[in-house]
Amino acid sequence: MEKKILITGCAGYIGSVASDLFLSNGYRVIGVDNLQTGYRQAVEFISQRHPQRFFFYQQDLKEDLASIFEENQPIALVVHYAASCVVDESMRDPHKYFYNNAFGTLNLLETMRKFQTRKIVFSSTCAVYGEAETVPVSEKHQLLPVNPYGQSKKMAEEIIQWYGQIFDFDFFILRYFNVCGASDDGTIGDSKKPSTLLVQNAVRGALRIESFYLTCPQVDTPDKTPIRDYINVVDLNEAHLLAAEKLLESHYREVVNLGTGQGNSVLEIVSRVQEITGRTFKINRGRPRKGEYARIFADITKAKRVLGWQPRRTIDDSIKTLVKWYTHHPQGWDY
Repeated sequence: MEKKILITGCAGYIGSVASDLFLSNGYRVIGVDNLQTGYRQAVEFISQRHPQRFFFYQQDLKEDLASIFEENQPIALVVHYAASCVVDESMRDPHKYFYNNAFGTLNLLETMRKFQTRKIVFSSTCAVYGEAETVPVSEKHQLLPVNPYGQSKKMAEEIIQWYGQIFDFDFFILRYFNVCGASDDGTIGDSKKPSTLLVQNAVRGALRIESFYLTCPQVDTPDKTPIRDYINVVDLNEAHLLAAEKLLESHYREVVNLGTGQGNSVLEIVSRVQEITGRTFKINRGRPRKGEYARIFADITKAKRVLGWQPRRTIDDSIKTLVKWYTHHPQGWDY
């Protein structure tokens, strides 16, 4: 019998790639998204690719979710991607982030509890660490978020951990670093408008879709641009798949970093995009984003040990899949 899981944020960038991956691995997927930053066209594409096995609900996680669970019993597990996730926006509108990310997670967990679904894979972030005191960053690094986005994700993690302790929930909290790339065949990718993601914007600059702007502050690194850990979106989701399989087989309550284990500066990434595409482009200076820090990249020792996972795709692979994606969808999904 096919396992039935619920995926929140299924119409967004990471969640749409995830939905396709889980469906391709034999799961039936109940997809939930309010379409505020997700795309109906992504849902339609996935539905056509996996007929009769993908079921979509346009629903906000802060609203009553009972009917979704009632109609689809039993749901074995939830993979929770849905979130507001723009650091700079969180500095301007903290209410949106605490309401969507913390309360949305709480409402989801309470509904899961009522319907006896007690297993969750949670999409968290390295932003919970704040400015890294040592790199690479392990899961034992203290949590000192420097923006409301990171704080809201930390709050969501803590809520999940309390539900584990009080209501016997099993969970994987997956803290991931900077996501890039598209599906391996280039058919599902990022449609953020505007995108805040460096590799995506650099590829768009190389393809002459729009001008490229550096929006990072000057920081204390060799080339004065932030150093980050850029993980491929399919690698990332394969880790979610492994986490889900482990939860369905046994009991876990684990926090795990997902990254590549190495860092690249912003200018190094821009240079690599120009080399891979064979196209140079002007590097304009935009308004520096708030809430950024100098360097962070992951210690992925635990991911290798607990999940049996390590990234298989390089930054070059991510750039090449983005070229495929943006060549056919220069503005991402249309609607």
